[in-house]
Amino acid sequence: MSYAKVSLPKLSDAIVLQLEKRILDGVLKPGDRLPPERQLAEEFGVSRPSLREAIQQLVSRGLLSSRQGGGTWVTDRLETALSDPWERLLGQHEELREDLLEFRRVLEGAVARGAASRATPADLARLEICVENLQQAYRGGDLNRQAEADVAFHQAVAEASHNVLFAHLSGSLLAMLHRHVQDNIANLFAAGEVAEALRQQHLAIWRAIRDGEPDAAQQAAEEHLDFVAVTLQHLQRQSQRQQRASLRLR
Repeated sequence: MSYAKVSLPKLSDAIVLQLEKRILDGVLKPGDRLPPERQLAEEFGVSRPSLREAIQQLVSRGLLSSRQGGGTWVTDRLETALSDPWERLLGQHEELREDLLEFRRVLEGAVARGAASRATPADLARLEICVENLQQAYRGGDLNRQAEADVAFHQAVAEASHNVLFAHLSGSLLAMLHRHVQDNIANLFAAGEVAEALRQQHLAIWRAIRDGEPDAAQQAAEEHLDFVAVTLQHLQRQSQRQQRASLRLR
């Protein structure tokens, strides 16, 4: 009787899988520096040549970037692979921004539902910190800090859904939204009544996730995005009216 030969994977390929998983799971985020080679080799229990080979594979695929004398860093390739083709289009076609918000509404609803169903105690602890940071940003009136805290909260919700694609898509969409409607986002946070409504909406999403209520979490996220879309449209129309009025004064 003949037996098929057992094919063992290369050690470097096994290391690649481990590093890929850390990137996909958000343990290693864009901009993060990998631990020193010796430390990482000891952690994986592998030789440094095998580790170097694995890192080179990921560098050649654009997931890692090595800098001469500066270590190895995680790139933003997973995010930009989606956003790059859309960046120029969004900058030139304002109507696409409404499509972006509509798509984000669907995504955020599913993300919040997943987070309410799957969030671990560690996820909830992180979300609680994000919510507190958001509350402090609102109280302080710092618009840049509010925008940053808003992104951090929604990204934490996405990662708490424990769906890798949700997490990476959410991060890419948030970045595009804030880059292309930056002025309107600032105005959105600046308006007193609107800012308070946003604060309450984030709290509603957080409480539904914390309490493990998927339906309520999805509804809260969708209502939040509906409010953002309507308010941004109002601000845009208001800005257009002001521009027309100023032209008449010339």
